[in-house]
Amino acid sequence: MMKTRFTLLLLALFMGFNVGFAQQDEECMLNLTIMSDYAKSKKYDEAYEPFMKLRNKCPKFNYAIYFYGDRILKDKIERASGAEKVNYINDLMKLWDEGLANFPDKFTAGGNLQDKAMLKLDYKDALGLSNKQVYDAFDELYKKSPESFTNPKGLYAYFSSIVDMHDAKEVEVQDVFNKYDDVTDKIGQEIDNYTEKLNPLVEKEEAGQELDKKEAQYKRQYESYLEAYDKISGSIDSKLGILANCEVLIPLYKRDFDKFKTDAVWLKRAVSRMYNKECTDDPLYTELVKAYDESSPSADTKFFVYNLLMKQGKEREAKPYLDQSYDLEKDPLKKSKLAMRFGKSLRAQGNFGAARNYFQKSVELNPSNGRAHIEIAQMYAASANNCGDTTFNKRAVFWLAAAEARKAGRVDANLRSYAEGLAANYEGKAPQKSDIFTEGNSGETIKIGCWIGLSVTVPKI
Repeated sequence: MMKTRFTLLLLALFMGFNVGFAQQDEECMLNLTIMSDYAKSKKYDEAYEPFMKLRNKCPKFNYAIYFYGDRILKDKIERASGAEKVNYINDLMKLWDEGLANFPDKFTAGGNLQDKAMLKLDYKDALGLSNKQVYDAFDELYKKSPESFTNPKGLYAYFSSIVDMHDAKEVEVQDVFNKYDDVTDKIGQEIDNYTEKLNPLVEKEEAGQELDKKEAQYKRQYESYLEAYDKISGSIDSKLGILANCEVLIPLYKRDFDKFKTDAVWLKRAVSRMYNKECTDDPLYTELVKAYDESSPSADTKFFVYNLLMKQGKEREAKPYLDQSYDLEKDPLKKSKLAMRFGKSLRAQGNFGAARNYFQKSVELNPSNGRAHIEIAQMYAASANNCGDTTFNKRAVFWLAAAEARKAGRVDANLRSYAEGLAANYEGKAPQKSDIFTEGNSGETIKIGCWIGLSVTVPKI
């Protein structure tokens, strides 16, 4: 009898728990429906109460709690002020942590760190944060989860904050340079990442195949990111400003040379900055290049040695270093960038034929590199007066230049507007219909001599 009573008691308790769970599930479902309906209609004030009930009573019930909760709290932040705004900002960061704890497949620790850093940046004044506090938020992200640090605006803010700290005499100039290198390296990684994704789509289009709807969407997305990274690269260089000039760099690197003369990373950054800022006349540059090549021979070091020897007028001695540099690099995107550097160096020396060869190699390795086509187009245009045997044929070179410029716009959406303008300019300088009529060569093929060595067909009229 005692055993029967005990069994009945357990059954009653179990049924009571089930009723309780069922009631809780029913309440959670009701609040989820109310919250979702209001949030979908952007009635975030009305959605707030059911959202908070869900968050507190059944935080694991549905991911929508956090998906819509993010929007609800952001709306509260936008419309609040003073201490109330600060409370909502802090609560949003708390919500992200709760989302990670309850739905770890939907959130990541790195993603939360980036979101928090961006929130602190956007509401820096409301939160009363200093440049250092904003910097520290991004620095934590950079150190703990660099792969999650992908926001272009955040990368710029990360660097901008340390420059502002230097202006306030809170950090040394070397700290600024180190962070500049960190951020530009990171931007370079992201550019490479999206370029690798974009290239197959560009190649497909260039082969005359149409992208499907999803591919076209991805292409626009990749191009948008590349445009954003390109813009912030220029902004970061501008922010660095006069800090990176020869008057600052030379004494700084002289001071630290003995300490870092076997440190390949330090030497690479020092040599690159001296080269880019045209501080190559100082004897220190020669010392840096030699130390860099001795410490870690690479495609980069051979290129710098090549430039050093060229500057000294030792062209024959320099040439093998250019070849070694190109052969040493195995990564396609890095090799493409190297080919661009070689092309620009050779173009500056007036060696247009060799320069074009490297620009074309760059495109082979990176089909979405429209800048290489622009370089070639500009060399054609600059050679028009030298590469034709008659006035008409000289002007015909501009058709080649226009065609090359249009290639740039096709493969690189970020250059499209500039490339179209450049092509239109060149076409305006090429023979017009009246010139073709006078010459009587409509539809004929013209051979262009000198380094260009190509043919162009006269448009039919």
